[in-house]
Amino acid sequence: MAATQAGVKRFYVIFAVLALGGLGVLGYLLLKPSTVSIPANVAIQVSDTSGFRGYVKGTPDAPVEITEFADYQCPFCQTFATLQMPTIEERLIETGRVRWRYRDFPLQQHQFARLAAHSAACADEQGKYWDQHQRIYEGQSEWAPARDAGPIFRNYARAAGLDMNRYDVCMKAGKYAGRIQASYNEGVRLGVSSTPTLLVSGRLYRGRFDSDAIIKLVDSLAPRRK
Repeated sequence: MAATQAGVKRFYVIFAVLALGGLGVLGYLLLKPSTVSIPANVAIQVSDTSGFRGYVKGTPDAPVEITEFADYQCPFCQTFATLQMPTIEERLIETGRVRWRYRDFPLQQHQFARLAAHSAACADEQGKYWDQHQRIYEGQSEWAPARDAGPIFRNYARAAGLDMNRYDVCMKAGKYAGRIQASYNEGVRLGVSSTPTLLVSGRLYRGRFDSDAIIKLVDSLAPRRK
């Protein structure tokens, strides 16, 4: 009889442990951020493009506008953003000579390119676009080979000081999928086929760029005042 009672007690202990473990797993699954994907070829609404020309740095009256079509998962775009852009900002944008316009051009072969672009767009609605933009490019080697880049982008957003509830709602809703598609369509319409591509005075420049070449190009279009 004592052995039977001990067996029953052991059964209930094991059952309780398994039940608690199951609740823990369920709680984790409910609380962890769900995987997010951003669809391509979505229908573009008027609100996706109304009043939005891209992410812009520089003064409105700068004599030269340069539009960059880029993909966050493109290695050359990453190199350009992290190594060349600081000089371009210092020499051309901050001095009022260039207005820089960034446009998303997510390539089909890059599985996280649209997700990255959408993460930056959700940061933009909280005034943190360029912070998230830079973090995503700087961390490309971390998230590009990942199985799911979404949680990594979320960590960048937290580090940038975003309201995470607003960020999560924005990401799950795919709020800016149409904006990203409109940007991509603009590039296709202009003849963009690879990244990075620059549009300067109606002409496309493809491939690798360095800051010296861009400074020379701007000098040819709008010579410095003496």
